[in-house]
Amino acid sequence: MVQVIPPRSGVAFTLAAGDRLKIIDPQGEQVADLVAFNRHDTAEVLSNGRTFDYLNKIYLGAGDPIYSNRSRILFDIVEDTVGRHDFLLTPCSADTFRIIYGHEHPHQGCFGNLAEALAPFGIAPDAIPTAFNVFMNVPIDGRTGELRVDPPLSRAGDHILIKARVDLVIGLTACSAEQSNNYAFKPIHYEIRSGR
Repeated sequence: MVQVIPPRSGVAFTLAAGDRLKIIDPQGEQVADLVAFNRHDTAEVLSNGRTFDYLNKIYLGAGDPIYSNRSRILFDIVEDTVGRHDFLLTPCSADTFRIIYGHEHPHQGCFGNLAEALAPFGIAPDAIPTAFNVFMNVPIDGRTGELRVDPPLSRAGDHILIKARVDLVIGLTACSAEQSNNYAFKPIHYEIRSGR
């Protein structure tokens, strides 16, 4: 059954090893921040650095594994209809909106939404890592290394499908940052498919 994450909000849930998680952009140009923790030891968490090291690339898609800080594969990307996601930038936060956008009364952002959703699993805010930012489009200037946040390449109905290698706690958002989502906030859909 398809679940809905309303705009600028987040959820957390568990996946068993072998389960598949389909993340869908129902309207297009909407980012979803994804974090994953080993359910039995939440100090083990997805790691962009380990993943970049072992895959020797920063743009990830179908066929790629995502590693933990302990060099174990937490999940594999099984399907990907977009082919461009970001694993460099941290979840947006109230400080993001204050520093980058100049908001005086900032939204708590994906970081705050993840912190609230993950708290029942005993995961503290400081344990939240750099997210795998599904559908986020961050080109890099090959000469200067400058990052640019462009509109997502996802269109209505595009999706990514991941398969858990171990039992996981997942945090997932419908991203709250203006620039990341081409200045419009939309929902994210997701569906869990049992591996049993």
